[in-house]
Amino acid sequence: MRVRNNFCGLILSVFLVLSAFSALAQESPDAGPAEQDDVSKALDSTATQWSFQFAWQGTSWKDDIVNGEPRAPGLDNFVQLRIVAPFTFEKFTLLPRLTLRHYENKQNGESGLGNTELFGLIIPKKWDWGTGRMGLGPLVTLPGNKKVAKDEWGYGVAGAIVNTSGNWFYGVLLTQSWQAIDPNNLPAGSSDTNPLGIAPFLNYQLGGGWYVGNGDMVMQYDWDSKKFYMPIGIRIGKVIASKKSGSWNLYTEVATSLIYDNWPGSAKDTSFRLNITKTLPAGF
Repeated sequence: MRVRNNFCGLILSVFLVLSAFSALAQESPDAGPAEQDDVSKALDSTATQWSFQFAWQGTSWKDDIVNGEPRAPGLDNFVQLRIVAPFTFEKFTLLPRLTLRHYENKQNGESGLGNTELFGLIIPKKWDWGTGRMGLGPLVTLPGNKKVAKDEWGYGVAGAIVNTSGNWFYGVLLTQSWQAIDPNNLPAGSSDTNPLGIAPFLNYQLGGGWYVGNGDMVMQYDWDSKKFYMPIGIRIGKVIASKKSGSWNLYTEVATSLIYDNWPGSAKDTSFRLNITKTLPAGF
């Protein structure tokens, strides 16, 4: 209960800051154009458009010692499908985002579907200022193949804020979920609270549709051990945009771990990702 109270206080504080930020973005004459340009819109999963993402990632893992034991490796490769579908209403936009991943574990030859994630970002009209927006919504995770994922349901909340300023597109996504299992089945010293996910992103347009960014940088804070994990990476991509037929976003990224010494879970040594995303206007 203490963890949930702490998280609720954290979310409240964050969204008070976000509300102030959104007010400044709407009122300031330096907030940028009334609408996003084609490139930043193609990078923006909160924009009111359809999005179909296909990605492959391969990862090698740190094999150091943590808490006196060899660090457990993660899963080697995955193929990802992510779909964002916009539903526009009079006073708000609902953006459900479905993520499916098929994992491969080369160490034992096992593979299967991971935990499917679905969350619906709710964006009130007053929280959308043209060059950016913020939203909050419920998150659900479905059971996956127990050979490569948790065979359990999860529930939680997700929040995001994004903004465009000149050639910059930036923002942050926060996710928090809990395991829907009997607390009596949990290992001693642990709770049903999953780590807090903090995913900041920063992209800069180089011109001609090219851009560079920090990639899929999902930091984690583990409420049980009070430890923090931070990866770091770089993404280089190209957007091919069309106002009538949407856009293509092609990128590659490489990442490693920056802060991980006392992190109780796996830590990537090197990961490499290839991605292609197709976006379509809401009324296509």
